[in-house]
Amino acid sequence: MSCTPLEEIPKVYEGLKAAFRSGKTKSVAFRKAQLSQLLYLLDDNVGRFQQALHADLGRPFKEAQLLEINGTLLQLQGAHDNVEAWASPQRAPFSLLWYPMSPITRKEPKGVVLIIGPFNYPVYLILCPLAAAIAAGNTVLLKPSELSMATATLLTELIPQYLDPDVVRVVNGAIPETTKILELPFDHILYTGNGRVGRVVSTAAAQHLTPVTLELGGKCPCVIDPKCDLKTAAKRIMWGKLANGGQICLCPDYVIVPAHFQDAVVEALVAAYKELHPVDPRESGEVTRMVNKRHAERIKKLVDTTRGTIVIGGEVDTETLYAAPTIVRDVGPKDSLMSEELFGPVLPIVPVSDVDEAIAFIGERDHPLCLYIFSNDAAFKTKVIDNTLSGTVAINDTLLQIGAPTPFGGVGASGHGGYQSGKYAFETFTHMRPVTDSPNWLDSALMGARYTPYDESSFRQLNAVLHARLPPRNAASLGYFGCMAAEISCSLNWYRRFWSNRPNGSA
Repeated sequence: MSCTPLEEIPKVYEGLKAAFRSGKTKSVAFRKAQLSQLLYLLDDNVGRFQQALHADLGRPFKEAQLLEINGTLLQLQGAHDNVEAWASPQRAPFSLLWYPMSPITRKEPKGVVLIIGPFNYPVYLILCPLAAAIAAGNTVLLKPSELSMATATLLTELIPQYLDPDVVRVVNGAIPETTKILELPFDHILYTGNGRVGRVVSTAAAQHLTPVTLELGGKCPCVIDPKCDLKTAAKRIMWGKLANGGQICLCPDYVIVPAHFQDAVVEALVAAYKELHPVDPRESGEVTRMVNKRHAERIKKLVDTTRGTIVIGGEVDTETLYAAPTIVRDVGPKDSLMSEELFGPVLPIVPVSDVDEAIAFIGERDHPLCLYIFSNDAAFKTKVIDNTLSGTVAINDTLLQIGAPTPFGGVGASGHGGYQSGKYAFETFTHMRPVTDSPNWLDSALMGARYTPYDESSFRQLNAVLHARLPPRNAASLGYFGCMAAEISCSLNWYRRFWSNRPNGSA
């Protein structure tokens, strides 16, 4: 992969800006055609993307197909199939006061947007937001991660072949190129990665008052209820932990469990691991490698300095980038494994006294991107959800929630904004532009009373219309039927006041 010359980057931006100003992306038909091409870009080259992902991450071909390529195609298809509906103007809910002004909300593109992708899912986390940005009518500058070089090189080759080069451009490089990019006044920036770089992106964006969407991950806890289906829970946790070698922002980061139940959980997790990997993953090649030596060395240091007890695994080969799937029990709150997001195939188990201590433990840390709960008890689930805060919540499974047709994003240190799912992704790159149209006859009806010098009787009538209908003062003590009766009384009083204030002789 060759880096984009620094002096070319402003020219790329100006070309995208000129294309947006030309108006070509305003056409929904044009957007749909580009989305169709984006679908074929991926579908025509599945094998090449599998090879690139294997070169970048040592990812098995089947895992690449199952966990990245298929999910990406589904998101691209959703954007293609729904772009007309998403882009259509939306009428405001009916209101007698505002109906004459015909209020609507137009879905306008923001302009030139920047998408900075991560190394861990270099197809899904580039092409899905790209599809949303195209559906919204923007022009797009893509900055793939320099750590996934093979995938970035393939995208750089294919995008101009399938998409309008005036509308989508790729810039490659590392810190110097990214720094140069961030000097430019984009209309929206989406960054997926870590909090340290997220702060750099936010600071640069603030210089131009550019809105930013951040997806930053964090330490996602798994709260275990002893009443759960432990065998199923253990299998799903181990699958989610080891997918992509643990290099997913949504991976279960640690398990938190009542101390008296820790032995049972450890036994179930070990059994689940052996079921998933009857052959050593180092030999079978069924666990993705660390992306580079620096990340492998980081994982090795965290494992080597843990004060917990290593149950299985613990080996990290920094030359071959292989980190063995590892389970560590009796991990304390100040352990090395709790010092940062692990982003590797290491699963610490934190024993606590009960669910209340688990909730307190989670609350003392940054808000995670996802909270996992394994329980068959409705009261247990509700208690954990009601007393914690996270970007998303997944109950009795891992990772799959990212594909659900709901908003997806973090909160606090795990990021803000959502962009990975359907209409919510489209809205991330869309300016909701309200439009009203006041007819001339409105002044001869009621709104003429706003002008000075005020006519006293007309002003009283307009003031009565604009006066809020207040709820009863003692609503909490009235009960449901009492509140209904009070609401009816308030409405009647409002209408009496309106009619009593209308000018003499008016209809």
